[in-house]
Amino acid sequence: MRAIYRSLSRQPAISTITYSRFQQPSFIPSRVPTSFSLPAYISSHPRRPIHITPNMSSSVSYQKALSRLSALQSNLAITSLFTVPLPDGTDRNAAAIPEMLFWLSRAGLSPESIASSGLKCVHVAGTKGKGSVSAFVGSILAQYSNPPTQKVGVYTSPHLVDQRERISLLSPQEKEGMIDEEKFGKYVNLVWDTMTAEARKQLGAEAKEEELEGPGTKPFYFRFLTIVALRAFLDEGVRDAVVECGIGGEHDSTNVLTEESVSAAVVTQLGIDHVGMLGDTVEKIAWHKAGIFKRGVKAFTIRHPRETVGEVLRERAREKGAELVEIGEEEVKGWKGVEGGMLQGPFQKGNMALAVYAAREHLVKTGHKFEGRFGVDEEWGLDDIPDKFVKGLREASLRGRCEVVRDGKNGTEWLVDGAHTEDSLAGVGEWFASRAGDGLRVLVFNQQERDPKILLTALLKGAEKEVSGSKEVFTHAFFTRNEELPPKEGEKRDLSVQTKALEIMKEYNGEVESRVSDNVQLTIEGVKYLTAKARAEGKECRVLATGSFHLVGTVLKRISA
Repeated sequence: MRAIYRSLSRQPAISTITYSRFQQPSFIPSRVPTSFSLPAYISSHPRRPIHITPNMSSSVSYQKALSRLSALQSNLAITSLFTVPLPDGTDRNAAAIPEMLFWLSRAGLSPESIASSGLKCVHVAGTKGKGSVSAFVGSILAQYSNPPTQKVGVYTSPHLVDQRERISLLSPQEKEGMIDEEKFGKYVNLVWDTMTAEARKQLGAEAKEEELEGPGTKPFYFRFLTIVALRAFLDEGVRDAVVECGIGGEHDSTNVLTEESVSAAVVTQLGIDHVGMLGDTVEKIAWHKAGIFKRGVKAFTIRHPRETVGEVLRERAREKGAELVEIGEEEVKGWKGVEGGMLQGPFQKGNMALAVYAAREHLVKTGHKFEGRFGVDEEWGLDDIPDKFVKGLREASLRGRCEVVRDGKNGTEWLVDGAHTEDSLAGVGEWFASRAGDGLRVLVFNQQERDPKILLTALLKGAEKEVSGSKEVFTHAFFTRNEELPPKEGEKRDLSVQTKALEIMKEYNGEVESRVSDNVQLTIEGVKYLTAKARAEGKECRVLATGSFHLVGTVLKRISA
């Protein structure tokens, strides 16, 4: 059952803030405990690092773009600022949109120029599932595009292996559609050079050329790539796009999109995350996520079980003048969903439902006419979706979200998911346990910034739930830092988080053979040693890597090498 709420919008006050540079803290190393042994050639340190040679076939423009991006201030540098409140109590978020508008103008763009281009976007916010929903919507819309001149743009984050993953140009023939190196280099350098030229005009002869050319006249990483994506969409003639928020919504860099550029808004599942920026309750976080609601634009969410959260979303809809459509949990549960999709997991049916609602709204708003019940606003249901919707849901893919990778050399099945919240990890635990079977079952886990006890316990409890209370889902576990390679000579890495995770696993099930590691290369070599041994004994091998997108990205890079 759908409930729609309407109200008028009120505009928030805005102030200006100057951000300071973030200093990376130093770490104190701890003793490395070992619960099971590996051969000396794997477990000994120091080891000779494996150096990956850059792809020499890449263009000069692309290599220049990568070099420039690496010089930008990181997203971590910005989010870390929110761990320390300003002395005067000023909200650090308040300057975000004014600053983004400034950087947009320095790149020769504006919300008005984006709107006048005809670009229409499905805007997606949420704590969990927003990447999957974005992938589903993009894949559905691509079924209705007319290549080669018309493609669907999708902007998501974070990337796991390749920065180009963030920007996709989809068509029915290009299911993944990651922007190619030539175009990526072109648009990164175009935005960079435009900003440099504008800074030169604004700052005049007093500014040094090396400073104008450098990162000091550019925004931080996420803002910059958001502008690159918008520039690429406009220049590539994209008219249908999906834009995923980075963090939050109200103050997110993507929220420079106006109501003229947004066809539908989506708020996915909500939970506690980025407390420093968004608040320490689900209600406060819901307020931020609903900041993407726009006057006269439908916003879709699955009705939250906590009524106070629903009240926040409804009030925000009234405030913004939006139409809130709350999809009932019973409607999702009663739908058979779409089986055989590339994005797997027991929680994906809800994400699919949100994508169906949002994609349909976008297509109707942009002039598409549907036949039968699906074309009648108050009559259609999830079971009425056309074949193109089914195909789009089935073909949608997103790196590091319930992704299954089979190692062709030894047949090991890697299940990878960047889940890093309590609810998400519980779902990943269920997903792995449903596929684990007999044989070797290895966990590779890290979460460097949050409490490992809460998150690892959620993963284990989720897995336990799927197998009727058994605590024997995993046979081995590696708790590793996210760095790809071993430390350099003299470098020391703190392993206190990994040690704590190992102790939690021992308390949960002392039969699981566990180990900590200070780098992913060493971890994967350990996993390969165990799986080779198991294969020789005729056992199947499955490995779950989860807890952090940083970890999953590095794992995918290593096992794909």
